[in-house]
Amino acid sequence: MAERIQKALARAGYGSRRGLETMIKDGKVTVNGEVAKLGDQITPNDTVRLENKPLSAKRLWQQPQKVILYNKPVGEVCTRSDPEGRRTIFQSLPTPEQGRWVSVGRLDINTSGLIILTTDGELANRLMHPSNEMDREYAVRVLGDVTSEMMQNLRDGVELEDGKAKFSDIQKAGGEGANSWFHVVIQEGRNRAVRRLWESQGVQVSRLMRVRYGPTVIPKQLKMGRWMMLETADLERLYLEVDLEPIVIEDIGRAQRERKLRPLKHVDQKPERSKSKKSSDKVTSKRSPRIRGR
Repeated sequence: MAERIQKALARAGYGSRRGLETMIKDGKVTVNGEVAKLGDQITPNDTVRLENKPLSAKRLWQQPQKVILYNKPVGEVCTRSDPEGRRTIFQSLPTPEQGRWVSVGRLDINTSGLIILTTDGELANRLMHPSNEMDREYAVRVLGDVTSEMMQNLRDGVELEDGKAKFSDIQKAGGEGANSWFHVVIQEGRNRAVRRLWESQGVQVSRLMRVRYGPTVIPKQLKMGRWMMLETADLERLYLEVDLEPIVIEDIGRAQRERKLRPLKHVDQKPERSKSKKSSDKVTSKRSPRIRGR
């Protein structure tokens, strides 16, 4: 197994591809005691030093961390096993090449939509940490009359049994009466917070779907109960959102990079089905306080 030195170093998290290329040009990287050149191939048997410090072979040759998006159906739980025998989200996922899937937050059994899962524990921790105030956007169908005053209350904050909570944004999204839809954004992961906020105003949530987590929007082509691998620029954007170095930085030009913002590797979660073709739907967008409509 051989790999270009700048790609191997970037994948292992020793810096950005561009920064590492500069260090190689400046003679700061050696392979087996010889100064490396851009494009040199290395193998697991080589001794690599960066600024005269030996690099860990284990870290250098580990498999890249993975991130997948899963469209959770109602009725599944987010635990690894369930004493009541209910289906878990992990039964629908592929087995990772190394490590195990860590769920970035949870959805209750009656909530559907986007769940991000990763083998990178540090990425998961940062995405969930309250200090990062990561947006969680939901599409909500509400039973009951919703007034402007109620919406303002939800923006200002409501005292719940475990403390004050609020929506950082709330917008009407169509429908009327028993079929009124709203899009709301909340920046915390408290249990059933979205439902409890609405219930505090005397109305009930009849359907709840998470459609965005941080910069990642659920792809239109991702069907319920299916998963999709996050790749290329979309993966980089997720890492950069929480100030981490991306695991893989593609060696491509700007025009190619912009095309790579769109396709994702889509793998059907059902073993009897084959991989589907790539789609061109946009998956992620830059973080914005503006709610994205349905």
